[in-house]
Amino acid sequence: MDQMGWLAWIIIGAVAGWLASKVMKTSRQQGLLMDIVVGILGAFIGGFLFEQFGSTGTTGFNIWSLFVAFTGAVVLLAGIRLVTGRRKLFV
Repeated sequence: MDQMGWLAWIIIGAVAGWLASKVMKTSRQQGLLMDIVVGILGAFIGGFLFEQFGSTGTTGFNIWSLFVAFTGAVVLLAGIRLVTGRRKLFV
């Protein structure tokens, strides 16, 4: 979080969470706040995963960070779906 301010994290999180919810078809069950939370958690998960494979994680307010956060958010939503065994995640 050294290169990105808290407002940038919220914006990247909102966009990444919204895109992930569209891909995972959970957008009807989650609102803006949940999109932001999923996107920010996705940024941490994506950053960790990308670094494990030798790439960089979130690097600032840019397209790469959005991609990393989106990828992590999709992994997060897929993991929740796998654990709960339900198609609808947030009901």
